[in-house]
Amino acid sequence: MATSLWTGRWRGKDPAGDTHRRSREVISPSGGIMRCKFPSRKNARLVHCEGMLELDAAYLFEASPQITRYREQPAKVPFPDGDRVRRYTPDFELILATGEIVWVEVKPARSLADDDVRHRLQMVREHMDRSERPFTILTDEVLRVEPRQANVRQIFHRMPRTAPTKDAAVMALRRCAEELPAPLCQAAATLAQVGMQPYSLLMMGLLRCDLSVALAPDTLITLAKENDDGWFRLSEEFHF
Repeated sequence: MATSLWTGRWRGKDPAGDTHRRSREVISPSGGIMRCKFPSRKNARLVHCEGMLELDAAYLFEASPQITRYREQPAKVPFPDGDRVRRYTPDFELILATGEIVWVEVKPARSLADDDVRHRLQMVREHMDRSERPFTILTDEVLRVEPRQANVRQIFHRMPRTAPTKDAAVMALRRCAEELPAPLCQAAATLAQVGMQPYSLLMMGLLRCDLSVALAPDTLITLAKENDDGWFRLSEEFHF
């Protein structure tokens, strides 16, 4: 059964939002996949996720400072497989801070043991390489690392629906710089004095915390350093 986590129209910080149209529209539910809509701040719209693993990916894309935007099911790609031409639709298109565009397949690691799945993705990868199209596969072994996934979800749901502008956030942090690093509870109190809270600033990449331990009131919050490459990495190959 198709499932939605959101029933309204998401506008985010941009009244128009991203006008993306998916290359593949799901007409009816099949295969027992739970579908949902994720209210993305980065895209200022609802992102359609086919399955809970794609939802896990969306949370991490939202929190990665190396990813500026992302789109689901961006294009249908024909690729050769022996004497026939098949079609492939990437799960996501990532627009990185460098301007590079990476297509992503999200797959449970166990499914890669299937000969047909492995063969198809190998043909897709070879076609992408020939086309000089950056392409990678992200599995649950990367997307469901804990407590990172739980921490990112908690931070996302604690931040206000509309984030402050980057200029306002940077100005507020300058006023509070001498009070950081600080435990989360103390950082929240300090930032509240200048009309801010730590969760949006963490998601904006301006603050950092250790995602390898469970988020708690005593979690140390630090300022992001200049040229910092982020607080977690999903792909060593493409540096995001």
